[in-house]
Amino acid sequence: MRSYLFGVLWGFAAAILIALTALFGVWWERKVAGRMQMRFGPQQAGPAGVLQTLADTVKLVVKEDITPNLADVPVFKLMPYLVFVPSASAFAVIPFANGWAPFNTEASALFFLAVPGMGALGMLLAGWASHNTYGSLGGVRAAAQLVSYELPRTLSVLSLVVLAGTTSAVGIRGAWQWWWIVVLAPAFAVYFISSIAEVNRGPFDLPEAESELVAGYFVDYSGIRWAIFMMVEYSGIVAASLFGAATFLGGGLGIPGPLGVLLFVAFTVAFTTMMIWVKWSFPRLRPDQLMSFAWKVLTPVALVQLLVAGVVSAL
Repeated sequence: MRSYLFGVLWGFAAAILIALTALFGVWWERKVAGRMQMRFGPQQAGPAGVLQTLADTVKLVVKEDITPNLADVPVFKLMPYLVFVPSASAFAVIPFANGWAPFNTEASALFFLAVPGMGALGMLLAGWASHNTYGSLGGVRAAAQLVSYELPRTLSVLSLVVLAGTTSAVGIRGAWQWWWIVVLAPAFAVYFISSIAEVNRGPFDLPEAESELVAGYFVDYSGIRWAIFMMVEYSGIVAASLFGAATFLGGGLGIPGPLGVLLFVAFTVAFTTMMIWVKWSFPRLRPDQLMSFAWKVLTPVALVQLLVAGVVSAL
């Protein structure tokens, strides 16, 4: 009974955390993109426009929830939640502090990599259920992209597993050494790029591709269901940033106390900012370039890195 209660409480806490990260993420992206384009971004609603995203959220919540006439209604309405739940589950295994994660298991690092990938099924069915050509194409693209980029992302994290000698995210953070930064630099680059593709961010946003597919697999969604898809995107950004900072950078470079916590937060924000910068700096790839980059560049680099990590761990 206690474990069920803990699961309910953590689910509620994760939902609040994801909502807050989405609110902050949208505002931060608007600010960063604005500065890159010599604009100020939101400024009217609250100090520095910080309440603008909250106002947009209220608008989406009260907006009409439209369902296409030809849609498969049960599937169409349920798919946003099928995409949301795996994304939210990723937060449960992130080592927020040395020796602690909400859900600490021996295979938590693999859990973080595998479970969010289940969202590909929700994206595929969301596009199919709308009975829209653009939506169906977006769903197929999303599924193909997630499957392709999961491989190099998983291989990059396996290099950490080899050096740490454990598949536990908490164990990886606890075993972190400063020289990993040098040895695992290629793995970190692969993880960073693959994470951008995993959350369908530019220049890897082929599943949405506004100029081609209008909005891709959620083209017919509106109101709160559309907002859930946006929450999934930004929660994926923050989860990838937290996990990357906690494992590849040892949280706060292994420094205990408030300074380590401050560095952990700073690394997470920097990781998120870099993902935003990449989106607004590079043009969208073609579908063939997207797949070739995953299979011909990132995967070989990750395999070589895994070999190097194996040799180093054997020394």
